[in-house]
Amino acid sequence: MAENEDGQDKTEQPTAKRLNKAREDGNIARSRELATASVFGAGVIALMTLGPLLGRGALGWMRGALSPEPMLLQAPERLFGHMGLLLLKLMLVMVPVLGICVLAAFIAPLAMGGLNVASKSLVPDLKRLNPISGLKRTYGPEGLAELTKSLLRVAFLGTATGLTLVHGMDVLQAMPNQSLEQAAQTGLYFASRLLLAGAVALMLLAAIDAPYQKWNWKRKLKMTRQELRDEMKESEGNPQVKGKIRQLQMQMSQRRMMEAVPTADVILVNPTHYAVALKYDGDSMRAPRLVAKGADEMAFRIRELGELHRIAVVSAPPLARALYREGELDKEIPVRLYAAVAQVLSYVYQLRAWRRGTAPAAPQLGRVDVDEFADGRGDAR
Repeated sequence: MAENEDGQDKTEQPTAKRLNKAREDGNIARSRELATASVFGAGVIALMTLGPLLGRGALGWMRGALSPEPMLLQAPERLFGHMGLLLLKLMLVMVPVLGICVLAAFIAPLAMGGLNVASKSLVPDLKRLNPISGLKRTYGPEGLAELTKSLLRVAFLGTATGLTLVHGMDVLQAMPNQSLEQAAQTGLYFASRLLLAGAVALMLLAAIDAPYQKWNWKRKLKMTRQELRDEMKESEGNPQVKGKIRQLQMQMSQRRMMEAVPTADVILVNPTHYAVALKYDGDSMRAPRLVAKGADEMAFRIRELGELHRIAVVSAPPLARALYREGELDKEIPVRLYAAVAQVLSYVYQLRAWRRGTAPAAPQLGRVDVDEFADGRGDAR
């Protein structure tokens, strides 16, 4: 089981962030066996498919090379340029095969996860010069895996080419009795079969190595539980810091709420467990707004502050509880509570008039008919 430097087991699968960072660092899954098999197999297929075209091109090039212009014999200084021109023409003959091999070189990266260009991978890594790390790679699990691949490569290639030679021995023995042209054709055919067998052997090895390299790459990127927690802290923030921020936000919200209590028109209470403060201005508001609410200790503080600023405190338990559950701070009260709140505000305005001496008698708050729950589960009181 994989372990990190602290001895903790790496049991957690790598996260998307870790995989992306690995790609940015140039650490991606790669299979050299798949790359070799792709290029070699594509080259063999190209030679077999384009054989006639390449043969005609090579024949034309050889005729030109073996029949130089007579003028070259009289000007030896031009021979160097002539040789360069011949090499260039030979390369042009091989361009189709070379082009197919270059395209095949991109197959392996695409099959293993796509092309990736990382500038960080170009920076020299001095840690790779550490001889201890080199010995661990050579004699550790990676070295054993490379040794196993080498043995499999020899076994696959040896078996493929050996079987081809055994089944083609009659053809090789008949070549001395053939004409030069027939022997050349037979030799080319046999060579193509030998190359194709080698390509098949390399592809079989690549079919084993590619999944292993993918698995081994992800295994190395596995994380310990501590690394996973640290990454979550970096991505989502430290829970302790987030809790402190929420606490400060709550304190600021409560401070603003308590500052708004003296501006309220009425405070509705449970009478002890809940308290809500309402404000209404007919010139600027469509409906009363809930400026403060609280339960237990906060309800006591709202009520205490309201009494200090001579805000009317009205006991209406079902209405107070309904406003506490359904009302939102600095928002208009629910529509279904309009009538009950209007009854309370009317009582508060009459109470103010009586206190100022403009009303003959103290008003009485009648029964406030309101369903505590919006679904009708409560009793109106």
